[in-house]
Amino acid sequence: MERTFDVIVIGAGIVGSAVAFRLAERGLQVGVLEAAPVPAAQATAKSAAGVRVQFSEAVNVRLSWASIQEYRDFEEAFGVSSGYRPIGYLFLVPRGMEAAYEAALAVQRAEGVPALRLDLEEAARRVAFDPEGLAFATWGPADGVIDPHAVAHAYLAAARSQGAVLYTETPLLEARRERGGWWVRTPRGAFAAGVVVNAAGAWAGEVARRAGFELPVAPVRRMVFMTGPLPEAQGLPLSVDVATGFYLRGEGERVLFGRSNPDEPHGFREGMDWGWLEPTLEAGLSRFPWLERAGLDHRASWWGYYAVTPDHNPILGWMPGVEGWVNAVGFSGHGVQQAAAVGRVLAEEVVDGRARTIDIDPLRYDRFERGRKVQEQNIV
Repeated sequence: MERTFDVIVIGAGIVGSAVAFRLAERGLQVGVLEAAPVPAAQATAKSAAGVRVQFSEAVNVRLSWASIQEYRDFEEAFGVSSGYRPIGYLFLVPRGMEAAYEAALAVQRAEGVPALRLDLEEAARRVAFDPEGLAFATWGPADGVIDPHAVAHAYLAAARSQGAVLYTETPLLEARRERGGWWVRTPRGAFAAGVVVNAAGAWAGEVARRAGFELPVAPVRRMVFMTGPLPEAQGLPLSVDVATGFYLRGEGERVLFGRSNPDEPHGFREGMDWGWLEPTLEAGLSRFPWLERAGLDHRASWWGYYAVTPDHNPILGWMPGVEGWVNAVGFSGHGVQQAAAVGRVLAEEVVDGRARTIDIDPLRYDRFERGRKVQEQNIV
């Protein structure tokens, strides 16, 4: 027998959980289908947990700033702390890229978010680095980290209190449009709904294929490395060497660091790529020489997936030509940063027919058909 809902959300990570709660809050009957045995156990749990407003595109700034404000006030609304800590993000800008980062700062300031330009001496008071080749730094004092796992579970609990139903170990095997709605087959039986929201993270492209169409979202493996105890870790902001893409931040007495491998192939490759450690450290040591004193904690290092799109920006909203299908996919490592706002705007998209509080038109699927990819500068 089919279980029938107004909306089925595919995926119970932080994005799917936020969407499910905001839909249930608007009075819809929501079913959440999660392939894993427990929710928020994939990219959400494996995130580096950063949240920042320092983007170059206004839509990304708006989504991230609205989300940070929700995380800041999370305990008052949900009775659970989001773990938000405004440790700051520091971008070290190389010579030759001054204009691009000045333009990004102008976008951020126009949106009313806290973002500053620092000279190198000011930046060095926040983290020690080799200034060779650098022009200046940008600083986001409201940027920081949250506890994505706790946030996702809080959204799910709130959704369930509004009548939403969570089904774990329930992957979507097939979906088809019939009788004015969607029929979804899973190992736990069939489900029906007028609307499906794809929030399946790295699996979003495969979910779309099982529904009969293509969506340009692919999994790409990413590594996060962790040092042993190091005095410099205390209070260390998330710092990005723009020239190489290397980033680090303090995590208690340790330093968390990483760098995206541009040659990592798309696909569900599993396990740590220890061969990527050497080029990552090479880039890191050139900018942060004090890292040489750090030992690596192999057991505390981990890997996970980015869900990437052709322009490394999310795909949001109704899917053109696929009636009743809504995308919340392809965040390319920025899902935690934008989940809170995405939950709100996609609830508007479904209930009101169109997102209202934030204009998500630049992130709709049809940008690829129109040849208008999002030119986001600040991708880490």
